[in-house]
Amino acid sequence: MRQEHGHEDIRLPLASGSRRIHGSVARDLGVAILGGRYAPGDVLPGEIEFSEQLKVSRTAYREAIRILSAKGLVESRPRTGTRVTQRSRWNLLDPDILAWAFEAEPSEAFIRDLFELRMIVEPAAAALAALAAERRSGLDIARMGHALEEMGRHGLATEAGRAADQAFHNTILEAARNAPLMALSSSIAAAVTWTTIFKQRRSALPRDPMPDHRTLYEAIVAGDPAAARAAMTELVRLALADTELSLKA
Repeated sequence: MRQEHGHEDIRLPLASGSRRIHGSVARDLGVAILGGRYAPGDVLPGEIEFSEQLKVSRTAYREAIRILSAKGLVESRPRTGTRVTQRSRWNLLDPDILAWAFEAEPSEAFIRDLFELRMIVEPAAAALAALAAERRSGLDIARMGHALEEMGRHGLATEAGRAADQAFHNTILEAARNAPLMALSSSIAAAVTWTTIFKQRRSALPRDPMPDHRTLYEAIVAGDPAAARAAMTELVRLALADTELSLKA
């Protein structure tokens, strides 16, 4: 998935597990499963056959299967082999699985599900971050402010700009000072990054999202939870609208 955007090429970053041989095999198989090449219930070829087909060692293949098993995509049993599990067992919030889903071209339903998740989680997190000064530190505010500056300087069509956008949303989750919520931070950050890349894959963003981010930042700094919740709700709503436009392009 690639887009020409002025002088900037938008490329999908590789998932984290792709830097070593077994990670690369796990990524390739993960993309194949998320893309529907292997459907739930399908049995993967045997270890010897598959390792020869992929031209990797049997050890690398076994390690790749362990990675996929840990993420809920497959299960291995004696005599029956390795089978793709039902989608309900997939850890869809795993950052690697999110990456593989977007590399495999996600369905519109899955994209909308991600935005629905963001709409449930992020407005509440923004309200918590703004609710009381003791929930956040001066460092949180400084990090949000710096992320905004970097987003404005680089733009969301660049890797640096998207990293700043991810940092901005991640800092809001951390500033809420809610441990279970913070456990979702890597998943929400991945969803923000991948949907941002996806909606720019064919054309530039139809509008400037910076004013929405600044409004949210100002509400959190002012300690106004209602305004922060409303600002985040509007930010996510507009991001979904942008993505829906890109789906029709």
